Amino acid sequence: QKPLGDYCQTSEAEDVIVLAFLHVFNSASRGLPRMDLSNQCEQNSAFPGTGLLHCPRTGEGVKMCQSKGKAVILSLGGAAGAYGFSDDAEAKDFAHTIWNLFLGGSSGTRPLDDAILDGVDLDIEGGSAVGYPAFIAELRSLFAADSRKQYYITAAPQCPFPDAYLGATLQSAWVDMVFVQYYNNYCGTQAYGSFNFNFEQWDNWAKTISVNKNVKVYLGVPASRTAANAGYVSIERLEEIMDSVRCKYSSFGGVMMWDISQSYGN
Repeated sequence: QKPLGDYCQTSEAEDVIVLAFLHVFNSASRGLPRMDLSNQCEQNSAFPGTGLLHCPRTGEGVKMCQSKGKAVILSLGGAAGAYGFSDDAEAKDFAHTIWNLFLGGSSGTRPLDDAILDGVDLDIEGGSAVGYPAFIAELRSLFAADSRKQYYITAAPQCPFPDAYLGATLQSAWVDMVFVQYYNNYCGTQAYGSFNFNFEQWDNWAKTISVNKNVKVYLGVPASRTAANAGYVSIERLEEIMDSVRCKYSSFGGVMMWDISQSYGN
């Protein structure tokens, strides 16, 4: 991967960039989370006595991207990690941790220094479903008290509906965008034109179930043949799917690609 700022200097295609992942919520070292941003952080850069990486170059990249009008958010979870909550109280406490480390709060261990991210994404693919509505509600209360900028809550569920880990949360908590993963599943973009392709279900969720009736649903696709095990389609086929979905479903917000390095290499 190139440094984050390089992508924003050379492309106007992306509106939102998701940094992935913060994959450990509470590590043994001082109770701070851990993250793995691939090569976006300097080697051996953890704050002393912790496993929390210090990534000043990426912090500068965040500010570069934001100066170009792009939102940069942090994804929590991922396919592998140690995350989740035992109860709502722990979830609320963690909301303050994230606020202080990455958003509008303050801490002596801010991984991105003075860069203030634009929100948080939930890519929950394991563990318990407990606590996520409370986590979102607490974050939103912190957002409301900060008039400096607009913050976002997003989620990245798998395409089977309802999602195995976020299904209950998406029925009871506010989200601004969902980046539905239409890959590595029977309902992926490779199933377009068949019963298995289920954007209609997600559109119905957006209009009748979601707390936020203006939520936008994004079609998440692999950015290259090697980005996922299944779900990749050619750009011509993707344009066909996009045109159809856009015309049929008013909740359609756009396309999410995993990931940016694969996109630029394709």
